[in-house]
Formats: sequence, structure tokens, C-alpha cells
Amino acid sequence: MSQISNRSFLNIQCLLLDYLLRIFIHMDQWLNACVACERAITIVRGASFDKKKSIKIAKFTIILLLIFNIFIFIHEPLYRHLIDDIDEDTNEKRVWCVVTYSSSLEIYNSTINTFQFFTPFIINLVSAFILITKKSRQQSTIQLKRNFQDILKENYREHKHLFIAPVVLVILALPRLIISYISKCMQSSNDSWLFLVGYFISLIPAMLTFIVFVLPSKFYKKEFNKTIVQYQTIIQRRLHIAS
Repeated sequence: MSQISNRSFLNIQCLLLDYLLRIFIHMDQWLNACVACERAITIVRGASFDKKKSIKIAKFTIILLLIFNIFIFIHEPLYRHLIDDIDEDTNEKRVWCVVTYSSSLEIYNSTINTFQFFTPFIINLVSAFILITKKSRQQSTIQLKRNFQDILKENYREHKHLFIAPVVLVILALPRLIISYISKCMQSSNDSWLFLVGYFISLIPAMLTFIVFVLPSKFYKKEFNKTIVQYQTIIQRRLHIAS
């Protein structure tokens, strides 16, 4: 199997690829948490919820999160470099992209990885709990003949995907957190499969957002279908005009 030998390309890949992947993966997690927060705020504020103000806040939040993630991981490309090595099994030359941290920087890196991993997850769960509880209380004040516990159970069954989805995503992303704590090099190319499988499994959550958040929800699925129909109509009109 041929290997990429362009040193400049390998160096750029080493410095930027994993750094950018981490930024966008964490952006995905934080944006999911922000959506969960907005859902809860919508229920809490009710009719007083300002949609226009919410859109402005959302735009500001996206920019703020992007800047936050860029700077919180800025140390990564600064401490990455390429090294040449000989495979002990095949005696072939190989190139490694390694990161070398001091002990204090390792502590910082582990701390921010843990923070970035669990904080959006906790926000998702807390927001779902607030949404279901507040909605149940609002319904209990209107439906006086119904028990609050029954309404709460009914709302939980309706919105249980809001609890299940974050749990599934955090389990799938767990290998990425574990790998971030492992600070050793592979001694054999045979060990690479373990790291690769764990690494790619941790990327699955970013690809499952639609499946775990949109498809289980009747409301979001309805809105998605409505959006698809709108785009189909626009495309058909443009094709008709073009013809």
C-alpha cells in the first residue's frame, strides 16, 4: 500500500486536521445543548417568548462558541509535530504525528476534554427535565381532573427521545474521551486498529444528530417534511421557468 510522502502535506494535516475536527465536533455538541436550552426557555416563557430576540441571541451564541472552541484548543497545533520511525514488525519507515505536552499542559488538556464532554450532555438532560416538568405543570393547571403524575408520565413518553438521544451520543463519544487520556505511542502497527476503531466510533455522534433528534420527534419530523416540500416546490418552479 502506497504512503503519502509529501512532507508539507503531512505537516499541515498533522497541525490542522485533528484540531479542526475537535473544534467542529465540540461545536456540534454545544449547538445541540443550545437547542435544548431554547426548547426549555420556550416552554418556561410561553407567550412572552420573543422569537426575533431569540434569533439574534442564537447568531451571537454561534459566533461566541466558535471563538471559545478555537481558543480553548489553540495549544493543540502548537505542540504537534512529525517524527520519523521504523516499524519493528516490517522494518518500514513510517511517519507519526505526535503531540508533546508538559505535565501542567496535560492536566489542562484533560480538564478541558472532560468539561467539553460532560457539560453539553448535562445541559441536554437538565433542559429536557425542565421542559417536561414545566409543560406538565402548565397542563395540570388547565386539566384539573387529571393527576399531575399521569400528565408527567405522558409527557415523558412523548419526549423521552430528549433523554435517550444525549445518553446514546455520550456513550458513542466515550472512546474519544478515553483516547484523550492515553498518552503513549503504538509500538506495533497491529495496535492501530484499536485506536482507529475507537477514534471513528467517537465521530459517529456528529453524524447521528438527524436520526436521534429529528426522526423520533413528531414536531421536528413534521417541520422537516414541510421544509423538504418547500424546497421541492422552489426547485420545480425554477426548473419550470428555466424550461
